Amino acid sequence: MSDLPRKAVTRTAKLAALPLSFAGRTALGLGKRIGGRPAEAIAAELQKRTAEQLFSTLGQLKGGAMKFGQAMSVFESALPEEIAGPYRAALTRLQDAAPPMPTRTVHAVLEERLGEGWRELFLGFEDKPAAAASIGQVHRAVWHDGREVAVKVQYPGAGEALLADLTQLSRFARLLGPLVPGMDVKPLITEMRDRVSEELDYGLEAEAQRAHAEVFAGDPDVVVPAVVHQSEQVLVTEWMDGVPLSEVIADGTPEQRDRAGQLLARFLFSGPARTGLLHADPHPGNFRLLPGPEGADDGSAASWRLGVLDFGTVDRLPGGLPETIGACLRMALSGQAEPVYALLCAEGFVKESVVLDPDAVLDYLLPIVEPAEVEAFGFTRGWMRAQAARIADPRSPAHQLGRQLNLPPAYLLIHRVTLSTIGVLCQLGATVRLRDELEEWLPGFVAEDE
Repeated sequence: MSDLPRKAVTRTAKLAALPLSFAGRTALGLGKRIGGRPAEAIAAELQKRTAEQLFSTLGQLKGGAMKFGQAMSVFESALPEEIAGPYRAALTRLQDAAPPMPTRTVHAVLEERLGEGWRELFLGFEDKPAAAASIGQVHRAVWHDGREVAVKVQYPGAGEALLADLTQLSRFARLLGPLVPGMDVKPLITEMRDRVSEELDYGLEAEAQRAHAEVFAGDPDVVVPAVVHQSEQVLVTEWMDGVPLSEVIADGTPEQRDRAGQLLARFLFSGPARTGLLHADPHPGNFRLLPGPEGADDGSAASWRLGVLDFGTVDRLPGGLPETIGACLRMALSGQAEPVYALLCAEGFVKESVVLDPDAVLDYLLPIVEPAEVEAFGFTRGWMRAQAARIADPRSPAHQLGRQLNLPPAYLLIHRVTLSTIGVLCQLGATVRLRDELEEWLPGFVAEDE
């Protein structure tokens, strides 16, 4: 399939077929098991086929379906290893690629949005897309002033498709829940719906990218491409080469993994402090690793910089990340159960109708905040799986307490971005000096009298 279906009925039919297929494969597996095949072999086969169909469908549909798949892909490290294996390859494919739309459609959008003489704006334009994402695809080109640029073209009908996909996905969110143990998928889908209008507006994206590019200009660690031109459904930015973060996850050396992880953590916490904006789409396809600045590049991973793409989804935080997060984290690490509980109640993490034991709340938080307790923390898939299993197990005190906590709307996106970033760090297997970044950039983490 090469174009974004505009009719909701077409996309709905494809998505609605997924839970039926899951059920059909389960019944088929049961039949084979009765016929004598080992249960483990059948389970592995079902998982592999389910992953292939699910992510093939999501990738083909682009829109909200693919966006959901990308959001889920960063949590791959939370899956038990026996399940993660069949899913990993299918999940990773979503992070950088999707079937392209026809060249004639791309040209039609460019003519409509840039004018009949759109070709005169470029010295060269590659019809084959360099990358494809959930609502648009990117073409490499040369701007009329000689700069290499990335031309992001929005799929026709993307807005309608996003809303239709996410509405349909929410109807069987329960079936997708096992992809990420311990996470309620439905609120994630609801939140994505709330962000659709912003992401479709390339004017807002250009504004956010300009703000980041200006603040990080000349930064030794982070690179943001400048915005060259913007119009409805078309965004032109400077081209950025580099090693995709997904390649470091797959084949990086320990030194490369640690450097990439440190840079990712630095950008997560420094971005809001410096720009008042939180980059809210931290899947690996949006990051590149670049050589160090001229004169500072020694050829090693130690001089790498982090290139950041796609500012379509941001959280606006004029004062940076909330001071509540830093203060709560600091007090939790020092064992102050009562003050932590009081702060969570004041911010709405504990509803007025709910009464909890402050010590039990602290016990719930301590394993999660462990990476901030030590000088350097090794993020691993095993650690992520342990956290997910602890919260997901209905028999565990953590699961029972977690069900009584609340996530205030103002913290929804911050929570998702933090979890997603931790997921990527665990995919990297990076050892990160997280505490250094928190002390430098997170309001409230360092007490005022220190």
